[in-house]
Amino acid sequence: MDLMERTVVRCADGHVFTAASFPMQQAERLGPGRLLRCPRCARLRSVVPVTLMKR
Repeated sequence: MDLMERTVVRCADGHVFTAASFPMQQAERLGPGRLLRCPRCARLRSVVPVTLMKR
């Protein structure tokens, strides 16, 4: 069982991945974007949470 909640995010280059935590997610005044290292391009990128659509 995973004790940390995972968030699906998309980086500025369009790569989609999960993050073990999404820092400062509660700070609404800063907007939804955060800086995280993208595992695909290995750079610090602005990322936003991905809205998952259920079928």
